[in-house]
Amino acid sequence: MTRFAHFAAIDWSGAAGERHHGIAVALCHAGTAAPVLVRPGHRWSRGEVLDWLVSALPADTLVGFDMGISLAYADTAAFFPGWSESPRDARSLWALVDRMCTSDPFLGISSFVDHPEPARHFRRHGGREGDRFGGGRGRLRMTELAQQAMGCTPTSNFNLVGAAQVGKASLAGMRLLNQLDRRLPVWPIDPLPPHGSVVVEIYTTLAAIAAGRSAAKSKMRDYGALNHALDALGSAPLPRTGPVSDHASDAVLSAAWLRSAAGNPALWAPAALSAEIAATEGWTFGAR
Repeated sequence: MTRFAHFAAIDWSGAAGERHHGIAVALCHAGTAAPVLVRPGHRWSRGEVLDWLVSALPADTLVGFDMGISLAYADTAAFFPGWSESPRDARSLWALVDRMCTSDPFLGISSFVDHPEPARHFRRHGGREGDRFGGGRGRLRMTELAQQAMGCTPTSNFNLVGAAQVGKASLAGMRLLNQLDRRLPVWPIDPLPPHGSVVVEIYTTLAAIAAGRSAAKSKMRDYGALNHALDALGSAPLPRTGPVSDHASDAVLSAAWLRSAAGNPALWAPAALSAEIAATEGWTFGAR
């Protein structure tokens, strides 16, 4: 059993511009009915997602965002070692990114990653790799190491290049979280409250694994595969056939997975999640 009455999953995007095919929002209620897309066919802007969370989110909803809510900190005891303005915790990081990007429209993040100091820590397009990026896949958070142990191949949020990168989406998401201004708690940076809605970070591959798929085959692009995965999570199917975008299928499956997983106490208390990790790096719900 879980105290949540609704479950939402948001496939997020850090792409440039106002509206994005890569954003999808799915919602389901307690029970077994299949999740549905919110505003199907609509090209969401990041600002509209923020407005939906603030003004249209059903009560007692567990909201999963497919993004990183922070950057690696534990490996060097700093987000940006060597920079005097490096924040001390995740909320301060969100505020810094948002403040430095005030002039960037649509929750963009160019001003932050182009700043001479943060730029030293990111891998960017055009072969630009900062001298503090760290090489390889880049610095990983503790939760990403946990994902790796589960068979996933997470990418550093300091990496802004390639199809698998989530760094831009994560930074844009930090602006959204800062502008939420505590109107919704963000676990585990905030403790899990006894009632009300909560935002968590999700990794859609974990939902696919829970539904019996491998990390390498986590993307579903037809309703047959999606409905098979929904069935594995105890959800009714969607009355659709034919192709579906992987953004939509990620959101739909993740909403059903949140419903099936939210009542598992172990997922709210992973062994490696200390108070310091919670405050600085955050955690991915479902990583153990």
